[in-house]
Amino acid sequence: MVKTLAISKSITTMEEIEQKFNLLPTSNDQFFTEWFQELPELTDEEKLALDKIHQRFFRHRKRGELAEGTVNLLLVSPLLELAGFFDEPFFISTESQVEIILEDHDEILRGRIDTLVIHQKLWVLVVESKRSISMEAAIPQALTYMMGNPNPEKPVYGLVCDGSLFMFIKVLAQDPPQYDFSDTFSLLLLRQNKLYEILSVLKRIGSAIA
Repeated sequence: MVKTLAISKSITTMEEIEQKFNLLPTSNDQFFTEWFQELPELTDEEKLALDKIHQRFFRHRKRGELAEGTVNLLLVSPLLELAGFFDEPFFISTESQVEIILEDHDEILRGRIDTLVIHQKLWVLVVESKRSISMEAAIPQALTYMMGNPNPEKPVYGLVCDGSLFMFIKVLAQDPPQYDFSDTFSLLLLRQNKLYEILSVLKRIGSAIA
């Protein structure tokens, strides 16, 4: 009998996703260079916009932890807009439903992606912004959504954030499926605005796809 399971309930650890999808971390240092090589220079206007977003974030963060919707409004949406993902040739979709059939396990996994950037029916970026669960739990969920990419011959990128920490992911679902992570970018560093680096990576991913 085939079981239908919610991704958010059934995939909570890296061990679970690696077993269900035979997904393994790559040993190739060149697998995911998009997060640190050939990053575009930001304009003065972009830096000013990022400084404003950073200041706005700290103003709200001082009052306590931010809800997921607040994180999307303050950080995720402005970053995606500055990166050009709201404009041609990309499209934005929110709460996109994903269904993954695992015949070997007699399971159907279902869930909804917070934000999905699409280019000609190609998933470019899966964004998961979680405040209700830990970053460690959000990562296997994001990887599961990325394994639902309808174009497994193409890489798909992910961005996971919890309001203070950001991390990029790359998945290639071909046999064998592989993934890799970027470093973690923390917005809690007062002396640096890590949004500069985050936007540069977003723009680099956009140019790599488009």
